[in-house]
Amino acid sequence: MSEVYAARRGRLRDRCSASGSPAALVSRPANVRYLTGAAPRGAVLLLGPQGPEEDVLYCASTPGEDPAEGRLDEHLTCAVLPAPGADPAVAAADAAAAARAEGLAVEEHHLTVARHRALLSVAPGLRLTGLGTAVEQQRLVKDEEEISCLRIAAEIADQALGELLESILVGRTERHLALELERRLVDHGADGPAFTTSVGTGPHSGRLGHRPTDRRVEEGDFLSVCLGADYRGYRCEIGRTFVIGTTPADWQIELYELVFAAQRAGREALSPGAAYRDVDHAARQVLDSAGYAESLAPVMGHGVGLEIREDPQLAPAAMGKLDACVPVTVEPGVHLPGRGGVRIADTLVVRPEADGGPELLTITTKELLAL
Repeated sequence: MSEVYAARRGRLRDRCSASGSPAALVSRPANVRYLTGAAPRGAVLLLGPQGPEEDVLYCASTPGEDPAEGRLDEHLTCAVLPAPGADPAVAAADAAAAARAEGLAVEEHHLTVARHRALLSVAPGLRLTGLGTAVEQQRLVKDEEEISCLRIAAEIADQALGELLESILVGRTERHLALELERRLVDHGADGPAFTTSVGTGPHSGRLGHRPTDRRVEEGDFLSVCLGADYRGYRCEIGRTFVIGTTPADWQIELYELVFAAQRAGREALSPGAAYRDVDHAARQVLDSAGYAESLAPVMGHGVGLEIREDPQLAPAAMGKLDACVPVTVEPGVHLPGRGGVRIADTLVVRPEADGGPELLTITTKELLAL
């Protein structure tokens, strides 16, 4: 893997050099991990101005912790600051100035104003330029090792959800079910949940980002679940909706079939070269035409990887087109205030038609089950 991280840093260095700032400071944790294999708390990466031999991972001194623990790139220098409370970003800027770098590209969207001022104070002659979202854009297309991690994360999430569905649900609280799901994720090999698990019952079902409460599951409820596993830093998402303890009512069947049709339309629109907004439109128009335009989420899906919400955004005004090997979610939903609703989410990898089309990673059934 060391060669992989070195190649990633090499591509970023080429981009920085082309823009006139061969030295770069990467501070956003997910970006640091992408380029080094690990992201100790507060660590930053300095791409040295003279070449890869000057690349250094600067880490804060943390009692009881080995900042380099778990770091997969053994060829990268790791510098642990001896003074407690010292800022790795300031140390990196000082080193860049000492190496006579004329400019330093920084992630302005991540640096605070105070930290930006601290960089200028320690290296007043250093010209700070914007790195923009160069690393995030580089992260868009995943290699097969990254996709393998996402595939395992999806398998873990499917296992956890499948086991929950085999248990007795009536009378248990949303909070209890969410905690059990997160425990099962870890039991099956996840580093932890990819995000806060959402369990919504009855009038809470189908609500985007619902935080579990002490409401108990009742017969006839819709039960919507959204969870994901974090495996080696890579995060997936799955969302499903079920009916509890009885035959679904007509309105529940109708709403479920509508959301399922929207989700299928979004999945079928995934292909290399498809515009982000066209994928959103494919799913959105199914729900829009049924009169639910006002209650829809601003996006019908998004990228996943080292963060649970990455680019691309599948939204009405999103600019750009999909590439092969980009993992995304497709997650339409409808929530009816006071009644509940349906949300269905899958993680898929964009693949060309010649390779079988989009690869579905989350495979738990989407049939409307009465549990």
